[in-house]
Amino acid sequence: MTTLEILKKAKAVSLNAALPTDIKNNALTAMAKALVEATDDILAANAVDMKNAKGKISDTMLDRLMLNADRIKAMAKGIEDVRDLPDNVGKVLSTHTLSNGLVVNKVAVPIGVVAIIYESRPNVTSDAAALAFKSGNVCVLRGGKEAFNSAKAIVTALKKGLEECGINRDYVNLVEDTTRQSANELMTARGLVDVLIPRGGKGLIQACVENAKVPCIETGTGICHIFVEKTADIDMALKIIDNAKTSRPSVCNAAEVLLVDKQIAADFLPKLYEMFNGRVELVGCKNTCDIISVNAAGEDDFDTEFLDYKMAIKIVDGVVEAVNHIAAHSTHHSESIITSDDNAAQIFTACVDSAAVYVNASTRFTDGGEFGLGCEMGISTQKIHARGPMGLNELNTYKYIIKGNGQVR
Repeated sequence: MTTLEILKKAKAVSLNAALPTDIKNNALTAMAKALVEATDDILAANAVDMKNAKGKISDTMLDRLMLNADRIKAMAKGIEDVRDLPDNVGKVLSTHTLSNGLVVNKVAVPIGVVAIIYESRPNVTSDAAALAFKSGNVCVLRGGKEAFNSAKAIVTALKKGLEECGINRDYVNLVEDTTRQSANELMTARGLVDVLIPRGGKGLIQACVENAKVPCIETGTGICHIFVEKTADIDMALKIIDNAKTSRPSVCNAAEVLLVDKQIAADFLPKLYEMFNGRVELVGCKNTCDIISVNAAGEDDFDTEFLDYKMAIKIVDGVVEAVNHIAAHSTHHSESIITSDDNAAQIFTACVDSAAVYVNASTRFTDGGEFGLGCEMGISTQKIHARGPMGLNELNTYKYIIKGNGQVR
């Protein structure tokens, strides 16, 4: 089926997409069950993807692509978590009565057809489908070629769950063309796509933002910073940095840049170097290189999402310089300050312009599941409509329903 044919079918379903909450929840239960039951088929498809990708993408990206039984169970649990969230569709967000007697209601409604372009992360397939369905939308998924077989097996299982509940299987759609042509078709499908959400690397997101003729939500390139302020608890700082950098370096909420206050750098950096013990490639500014034996940071290292075991270090003169550095290099995703000074924390949280700003915590918490949203459609780094992890509420818009009794203007 062509991409255009898929979009036309999705649009037709979206025009009559309203389903009661209990029916949606029953279907999500069936989708989660069908996903687990299809574990063998999904793993077989994933094995093909892994074999094809080996040697073509990095080990950390292979980890993103790899599925096992536990990861499939976690995907199913994500669907169930979305099922258990409140349904916002039809909720009256505000109401007021005008002097002429008109009652003005602002009501939450689905966006319509939500297209998602993403790369080699099979779990995005089930997350996006569950969130779109619960929020009353129809999704059109366009995954990367590296994960196509995995995504197809997952969507087959999800459609089976829908059909078992007597629900149109075209609520969830997978684009079969993984060439640039299909991406361009989604970007330009005015009248068929109501919003486009790219989820992946810098190149993908930039291409969508620059070329889309449909509304586009910019998501998650993550050049995330941690600033170790002069009053920081050193043991806490080391623990947070280790988690933020090494727990899963291939994800967008992993820390890429470390800023260290010059007043503690001579004491702190050797401890950091010892902690990593070669596990992470460190590069640094000249002052950093004078303290620990690391390579000098290149021209682009403070503007690179490494997605790997690599981190750039810069020594700064206090919280103001840290904030200014972040302003110049951040992708507005997630930043953290480690400090015991409430004033420094206040300056940092007030002045850093990112979707998630932490005090004494790892950036790895920027995640829909961790924020209590069930799972996420992506992490928006823009300010309009949605910001940060996008859950059910961010996949709704609103309309005004006005009730009168004969008023004319």
